[in-house]
Amino acid sequence: MPSKATTVEQYLAGLPEARREALKAVHAVILKSLDKDYAEGIQYGMIGYFVPHSVYPAGYHCDPKIPLPFASLGSQKSHMSLHLMHLFMDPKAAEKFQAAWAKTGKKLDMGKACIRFKKLEDLSLEVIAETIAKMPARKYIETYVAGISGRATKGASTKKDASTKGAAKKAGSKKAASAKNHPAKARISKIS
Repeated sequence: MPSKATTVEQYLAGLPEARREALKAVHAVILKSLDKDYAEGIQYGMIGYFVPHSVYPAGYHCDPKIPLPFASLGSQKSHMSLHLMHLFMDPKAAEKFQAAWAKTGKKLDMGKACIRFKKLEDLSLEVIAETIAKMPARKYIETYVAGISGRATKGASTKKDASTKGAAKKAGSKKAASAKNHPAKARISKIS
């Protein structure tokens, strides 16, 4: 459930005490581990950690006005969540994360990039800190650019037959076109 808060402080203040304390603890771990090129604020009704336009001017390919999302921390109706977007884009990083988590003996309730938890004790803060620290903003941008470039290529090559390909080209698939024509590759060389 997205919050109407406009600052991290407002977001945290609007939570029930137990959730506020849990999210404050995770928030502190994230801030301590986060590369200096990331920023924080409210994105998608949650606490967001993102690559600001000053570092990556292209922004998020789905809406370039939005800074590139990296992680989100939120309170949902039945649980709290931590979204680590690079785990969605990098299967090897996701495997390493899951293996490190398994060593802690804690149960992992995770989708592709969303870790769900009901209380702070459900989390391995050490694994979260380590995972975030291993993904500086510049590396994340490279992972992101490779991911959106790969999706555009993959989408075009998985069509079932030539007529479907022709129809898709003619109609101009918005998602494939926006990812394929995204200026990210050109801009990444400027910031490296």
